[in-house]
Amino acid sequence: MRSDKWNFSEEYYEKSLNTLNISLNSIPAYRKWQPYDPGPEFDVDTRYQSLPVLHKTQIREYFPDGLAPPERDVKRALENGEIGLAHTSGSSDISVTNIWNQEWWDASERASWKLNSIAREIATVTHPEAILANPLNVGMPSDNGYLSMEQRRLSRFLFLNEKTDPARWTPEHMDRMIEELEIFRPVVLEANPSFLARLSRYAIQHDKEVYQPGLIVFTYEYPTRFHYRQISRVFNAPTASSHGSTETGCVFMQCEEGKFHQNTEFCRVDIQPLKKECGDPEIGRIIVTTFNNPWYYMLRFDIRDLARIDSSGECACGRNSGIILSAIEGRAISLTLTCDGKPVTLRTLDDAMGALTDIDEYRLDQVNSTKYILTLVSQNRAKENLTADARDILRNVYGEKADISVNYAEALSPEDSGKYSIARAVFPIDVEDFLDEDYLVRES
Repeated sequence: MRSDKWNFSEEYYEKSLNTLNISLNSIPAYRKWQPYDPGPEFDVDTRYQSLPVLHKTQIREYFPDGLAPPERDVKRALENGEIGLAHTSGSSDISVTNIWNQEWWDASERASWKLNSIAREIATVTHPEAILANPLNVGMPSDNGYLSMEQRRLSRFLFLNEKTDPARWTPEHMDRMIEELEIFRPVVLEANPSFLARLSRYAIQHDKEVYQPGLIVFTYEYPTRFHYRQISRVFNAPTASSHGSTETGCVFMQCEEGKFHQNTEFCRVDIQPLKKECGDPEIGRIIVTTFNNPWYYMLRFDIRDLARIDSSGECACGRNSGIILSAIEGRAISLTLTCDGKPVTLRTLDDAMGALTDIDEYRLDQVNSTKYILTLVSQNRAKENLTADARDILRNVYGEKADISVNYAEALSPEDSGKYSIARAVFPIDVEDFLDEDYLVRES
C-alpha cells in the first residue's frame, strides 16, 4: 500500500533511504537484490516496493556476518558481550538464531511507549514490571522443580512463571503468582494473553482478589475475545497489545483508543494487500525494515503477520504519524481457507467464535479443503447445544459444505514454540498466493 495514505516525517524518509543504501551496498545478504533497485532517481517508496522480501530461511543462510556491516566484528562483539544471540521459537514454521542487541531493543521498546498515553505516563524505565509468559519465550524455564522469587528476578523484572504448560499449573503455583503480584506490585504486567486468561479463570473460580497493575501489555500471542472476557472479570487495569518480533523489535503499539500505531523511530513498515477477490484489500502482510540497529540489518523482513489498515489514517488519540492499523489480523500460519479456497484470518474466525459463551479455550484445525476439527474447552454441560451453535458459526465462516467435527478437552497445551495455536491448516498455505501481485517481487 502506497505511503501517500499516511503522514511521515522527513527523518523517517531519511532513515528509510539511508538503511536502503547501506543494505544494498554493504550488507552481503542484500547484494543480489541490487538489480531489482530502479535507482536513486526514483522515490524511496518505489525503490522499496521494487525489492524482494526477506524470509527466515535467508536469515539462516546469511547468519551472522551476512546481515551486519563489514566493519562490524560480530565474533569479537559476541565474545565481549556487546551483543548476544537470541533464538526464536519457530512459531512461524522455522526457528532461527538472531543477533541480539539489548541496547537497541530497549530503545525500541521505550519509543513504543510513547504511542500509548498510559504507558508514556507510567513507564519510567526503572518501573517494576511483572512478566507472565511461557519461559520458552522469555524467562527461566524449570519444569522439574520450582524456582524461588529471587531466582526469577532480573533487574526490575519479575518472571511469575517458570512452567512451560499452563494446563499443568497447580493451584499452589497459581496462588503463588497471585501472592507475588501483591508483593511485587508491578506498574506494568506483561503477559501472554492465554497465560493470563488461565490465571484469571482460576481467580474467578476461587474468588481470589488480584493486585491491579497500572497497565497490562499483551505480547507474544494473539489475544482472543475469550481471553479479554476472562481477564476483564479479574483485572480492571487498561490493556494494550505490543506487536513486533525478535528480529524487528517493537513495530506497533496499541493506543488507548484501541488502534495500532507504527513505531516510526525504529522501523519502516510496508503493507502488501490481499487481492480484491481474496478478501478485504485493507488487510495485508506486514513487511518491516529496522532502523538504528548497527549490528543487524533487517530489510523488508516478513514477520509473518497480517494486519488491517485504518483507511482514515487518523486516530482519536491524536497520533497521526505513520501507519495506523485498526487491527492485527493474526499470524500467516493461522490462516485457514473457506471451502471455496478464500483465506480466513484468525481475527475473522475469532470474531465469529466470540458469539459463543462459556468457552475457556478453543482450537481449529483444518484437515483439507472441507474438513475442520474444532476443539473446545468449556464448563458448559449443555454440550449438544454448544456443539450445534459452534457448527452453525463455522459454516457461516467457511461455507455450507464445511464438514465440522467438534471435540471437547479438559485443557489445551501450547505448541513446542511455547505459544498457543488457535487456528491452523495441517496442509501448506502460502500467503503470497492471496496477495496483490502489484506488490510482490519474486526473486529469480
